[in-house]
Amino acid sequence: MAADDRTTSNAGIGIGSGSRLTRICVRAALLLGVLISLFPFYWLVVMASGTTQDIYRYPPKLVPGPHLLDNMRRVLDTVDFFGSLFNTIVVAVLGTALVLFFDSLAAFAFAKYEFPGKKFLFGMLLVTYMIPAQLSLVPQFVTMAEFGWAGSLNALIIPSAANAFGIFWMRQYAQNSLPDELLDAGRIDGAGFFRLYWTVALPLFRPALAFLGIFTFIGLWNDYIWPLVVMINPDKVTLQVALANLNVLYNSDYSLVMAGALMSVIPLIVVFLVGARHFLRDLAAGATKM
Repeated sequence: MAADDRTTSNAGIGIGSGSRLTRICVRAALLLGVLISLFPFYWLVVMASGTTQDIYRYPPKLVPGPHLLDNMRRVLDTVDFFGSLFNTIVVAVLGTALVLFFDSLAAFAFAKYEFPGKKFLFGMLLVTYMIPAQLSLVPQFVTMAEFGWAGSLNALIIPSAANAFGIFWMRQYAQNSLPDELLDAGRIDGAGFFRLYWTVALPLFRPALAFLGIFTFIGLWNDYIWPLVVMINPDKVTLQVALANLNVLYNSDYSLVMAGALMSVIPLIVVFLVGARHFLRDLAAGATKM
């Protein structure tokens, strides 16, 4: 019996040591992944706080320089940063809100209702998702001009009010996370389509909506080609178009460009941190309920 106890004890020590080593390796790998992911942002800070000559140095300078505030001041003096920032915030916030509403509403109908032409419409939706966005620039600009929206923020907000990716993503999520029994119970209580969507579906859609909101907000914030084409009014340009004016052809001050990029990415980091926290919290709550 004593020999058996010693054998069992040694086996337990071996298993515990192996699991502890596995945890250490996993945490070390995660820490390495975090450092690799954060390095581009740190390098952006280094370039934004130096000069163009520092950027071209070899070996490269790996610590931040003393010129960050001066570079930021020069950005504010060169372009209308706050005006374009306000335009970008309006476009990103309103566009994201419209995408969340219309995409989740369409996805709810595609996932939980039967209607004539459902498969055909969903197939056409996927086909539009496969078409490169650059092919629609000219006809979309002509449409905006016919509406009288060329040069206004409406041309950036309304066309982005719904997209194929968001509908597809929300439809896949709705099929797996929204039980038909809940909808049947709501119908017994006399709820119609919109009430079922608002009171039953939306609370369960929150993790998927958080991801879609982050994805859409970042896409609208960083969009450059379409605002460059349609915003013929120089007073209504978005942040990315305004910052592009910092990079002139024959005299490029890359430290100035990097300072502008740093100033433009800070709001995105705040949005990501807030949205990711809600996304993980709702996802964990859903996993606990399941």
